[in-house]
Amino acid sequence: MPNITEITDLSQPELDVYARLTQAQLRSRLEPEKGVFIAESPKVIDAALDAGYTPVSLLMERRQIDGPAAGIIARCGEIPVYTADRALLAGLTGYKLTRGVLCAMRRPVLPGVEAVCAGARRVAVLENIVDSTNVGAIFRSAAALGMDAVLVTPSCCDPLCRRSVRVSMGTVFQIPWTFIGTDSAQWPQPGLQRLQAMGFKTAAMALSANAVSIDDPRLAAEEKLAVILGTEGDGLAPHTIAGCDYTVCIPMSHGVDSLNVAAASAVAFWQLRAR
Repeated sequence: MPNITEITDLSQPELDVYARLTQAQLRSRLEPEKGVFIAESPKVIDAALDAGYTPVSLLMERRQIDGPAAGIIARCGEIPVYTADRALLAGLTGYKLTRGVLCAMRRPVLPGVEAVCAGARRVAVLENIVDSTNVGAIFRSAAALGMDAVLVTPSCCDPLCRRSVRVSMGTVFQIPWTFIGTDSAQWPQPGLQRLQAMGFKTAAMALSANAVSIDDPRLAAEEKLAVILGTEGDGLAPHTIAGCDYTVCIPMSHGVDSLNVAAASAVAFWQLRAR
């Protein structure tokens, strides 16, 4: 039976996870086994449950209980379900709930880089991409367009932050991923060396006079390829580009110099997917 609690006091400590904890506190870097993340909307929550993630509690509009979230509640067993009307919940969270449902879930213990890349022919590497919308969109493209795994540098936005999870439409739960290194001193080296030791050729997506076109047949012919994407604005760091096997660009028209990193990722993943 669901454990439904009507919210009457916004200061209840059980609600901290939805409103008063920072992203770093949710993540609990020092004690990852205690970390949580927030999944938003029934579709995304379903995807997380399908992938084996463990729910901790639910927060939803009252009308959702017998509506779109009924199936979610049934799947989650006896965890607490906190509810109130939309206006009160917006006052608690500071934003309108997408589809009226949030779920706090346990963070997984992430596998190592070598485990994530085992058997992979194409991996995406995200270097210091800080916008959660871009990270979520890149994960969605990676899952849809032929990437076997995603690696995230330590300074990148957390793929399990609420907005990234929502924008990814749950694909962050479907494609294998992990952080490549635990701090910035481990990227680009020895991170690039780890990829190359596993047999990957590395392709830096960057604007450069020495770049090859994304449709260069040598890229498609590579048995294993890591596609490396850089942060918004500045792109990849020069020492990252220097350490890669290829520098790759997408030919532009009408005087446009580049694409947003999320749009560029979709083009790159489709063109460079394993044949």
